[in-house]
Amino acid sequence: MPQKTKRPNVITLKKILEMSEKHKYATGSFSPRYTPMIVPVLLAGQKTSSPLIVQISQKELERYGITPYEFADEFYRQIEELSITVPVVLHLDHTKTLKTIHEAIDAGFTSVMIDASEKSFEENVKITKQVVEFAHANGVSVEAELGMIGTTDFIETDKDEELYTDPNEAEAFVKQTGVDALAVSCGTAHGVYMVREPKIDYQRLAAIRELTNVHLVLHGGSGVPIEMMQNAFQLPGGGVSKVNIATDLELSLLHAIGREESMTDIECKGLSAEVIQEGRVAVERTVTEKITQFLLSDHKANHFQVSAQE
Repeated sequence: MPQKTKRPNVITLKKILEMSEKHKYATGSFSPRYTPMIVPVLLAGQKTSSPLIVQISQKELERYGITPYEFADEFYRQIEELSITVPVVLHLDHTKTLKTIHEAIDAGFTSVMIDASEKSFEENVKITKQVVEFAHANGVSVEAELGMIGTTDFIETDKDEELYTDPNEAEAFVKQTGVDALAVSCGTAHGVYMVREPKIDYQRLAAIRELTNVHLVLHGGSGVPIEMMQNAFQLPGGGVSKVNIATDLELSLLHAIGREESMTDIECKGLSAEVIQEGRVAVERTVTEKITQFLLSDHKANHFQVSAQE
């Protein structure tokens, strides 16, 4: 494990979610998508005294032209330069290949997600177990997915429930894999809600919680009503403790700088300092709003016995 991961406030997903679940809030897993936007995510967490997860997925790495090493290097550089002291996780989101996971762990990520949810239950267990064994041996947490989380660019049918996470399967999956966190499908979706309405199946979440003590994750946090999401955090026995937020951040950036289309990371870094700063202000504002009004994680950093100065 690279020496740079020794900073005591850069911790594993398991550690950060234990506190989220205990105190009934969710830690935001924010995807800046562009390396210059790591700065506003970290600043928002520091200013609100909130625990944070900074993430990027395999698809985002490929789409925006970033390597795990480049993303991790910028993350750790900004942790130092900005004197970030709140607890932070560096997380690799949805990933299909073991090669990318190995690279991320080598680069200093403290958490990885293996997504084999499109596979059969047995194959998902097999692949996830492999990742858990490798990651845990390197002191890294693992998130997996069971059930298939939809997208919002098609009209939802009456039969989408067959994709939802089955509580009994969740119990068996966690026992067989030893995974630290589980992304469950219960109504939310990736992207912006334009053609379908967000919903959360609380009964399904409660049933999963009753059968397993794994930390629960909801993907598709962008566009979900505040009250609906907060009810999911506060389920008896412990509810959702991690929410992924990506699309809202990029939309804030693009709107602030007058763009409609995504760009590559190189294009973003090539923008003028003034334009980058305008984007950072917008992204920081969005992350701050999510932390204080949506996730309820502000002023929760004091629950952790970690400090960058230790």
